[in-house]
Amino acid sequence: MGGVSALYLGNILYAIELAALTLDEQGKPADAAFYRGIARKLAEARGRESAPGGTPPPG
Repeated sequence: MGGVSALYLGNILYAIELAALTLDEQGKPADAAFYRGIARKLAEARGRESAPGGTPPPG
């Protein structure tokens, strides 16, 4: 499961952002923020995985 999600993370993040944009258009900013939060957590986790020693990259 982890390998598949890592392979397609960009696609997953794109789909989550499309969902968030749709929710924004529907006047549901809190729901959109929820999905963007999930995407942020996924991206941060991937960054920690990619960094040497498992620490997040600077910045």
